[in-house]
Amino acid sequence: MPSNADKPQTTHVCYADSAWHGVAKVELNVQLARDTFRLRIVCPQIARRILPGQFVMVRLPGINDPLLGRPLALYDVIVDGGNPAAIDVVYLVVGKMTRLLARLKPGEMLELWGPLGNGFPPVQGGHLVMVAGGIGQTPFLALAKEHLGLQQYGDPPRVAPQAKKVTLCYGVRTADLLAGLDDFRRAGVEVFVSTDDGSLGHGGVVTDLIAPVVDSSPWPCCLVCCGPEPMLAAAAQIARQRHLPCLVSLESPMACGIGICFSCAVKIRQPSGGWDYRRSCVEGPVFRAEDVVFPTTG
Repeated sequence: MPSNADKPQTTHVCYADSAWHGVAKVELNVQLARDTFRLRIVCPQIARRILPGQFVMVRLPGINDPLLGRPLALYDVIVDGGNPAAIDVVYLVVGKMTRLLARLKPGEMLELWGPLGNGFPPVQGGHLVMVAGGIGQTPFLALAKEHLGLQQYGDPPRVAPQAKKVTLCYGVRTADLLAGLDDFRRAGVEVFVSTDDGSLGHGGVVTDLIAPVVDSSPWPCCLVCCGPEPMLAAAAQIARQRHLPCLVSLESPMACGIGICFSCAVKIRQPSGGWDYRRSCVEGPVFRAEDVVFPTTG
């Protein structure tokens, strides 16, 4: 009878033993909007493997306050001479770690590990509708470029269905927090914005923008959403009412990023009809919207 050592071993592609961990150089750290920065890290080991929707954990080497890393989603992969060379991440300054990140200069070093998380699967549907709240636009630039046929990601590079159209619905509290609009428009993404205070675009919440976009589209729509939990729950309800596929990327707080601490556990519906916890950092952060048990919906 075979021992456990003789049995085939399986591993999740996002487990820590599949991640690269090391120190990498900062190439760029520029401000995009109020309290929002674009950070470029030279790390071909991660750049050639990472997929849209995946993330890296970053921390400052040699510093133990703050001790834990912070999860930052892939914004884009920078290609040099035909080879993936660096990754861009976008972050909002909200606490001690991000305040320290904002002070980094080109040539300084960061500790990071990744790629982590499951990322977005190739999305089916003629019209990709991306819904972002707050800093939730960050995973969407690479996803949009992939589905517009502008760039491939992963090792080996994966082939994603090309969308007829890609739209970004992007909401923030006030206009000076809108970050990266030109990046999306240069990629060919249709952009609609909302602001809570009415300072630009639609005055109201970003989910108000979804129905006019999907109801007027001549192509089958698929929603992908990232942002605060109430926004995700509202977007999921709109998708459910219209029988549209919907993926959500959760912003669950993470301490380790590799599935050890369970600080990012979320309730996920099971085929049996009940629910169980899943780790957003490993089994997520991307889930089917209908599988997530949002507190507002039970």
